[in-house]
Amino acid sequence: MAGSYPSLAPYVLKRPWLLKLLRPVSNWYTNAAGYRKLGLWADDLINEENETVLKALKRLPPKVAYDRVYRLRRAFQCSTTHRLLPKEEWTKEEFRYLQPLIDQIIAEEKEKNALDSLTVVRSH
Repeated sequence: MAGSYPSLAPYVLKRPWLLKLLRPVSNWYTNAAGYRKLGLWADDLINEENETVLKALKRLPPKVAYDRVYRLRRAFQCSTTHRLLPKEEWTKEEFRYLQPLIDQIIAEEKEKNALDSLTVVRSH
């Protein structure tokens, strides 16, 4: 999942002038996406049909997992009734709760594959 697509984020973050230039576009796009008006966070939108994401979801603390399910159900209810949440309930700040776990699982899988393909050379 993570790492399967190229990202310009590290390049942009290293250049303050570019970050300043792209910040309004980023904010506009995030608001235009509409998921914040449903009370969702960006990590709530990650597709669950991936084995790595399923492993990451199992590693979530119970409170975080419950909050995620609550946000998803509330967003589904809003979508079904064709209504948005009141403006005071829109997502303003969010943190990445799932992506770090996904990155950790991918790193573990890479390490496991590297160790599994390790060859032992015996010297006399």
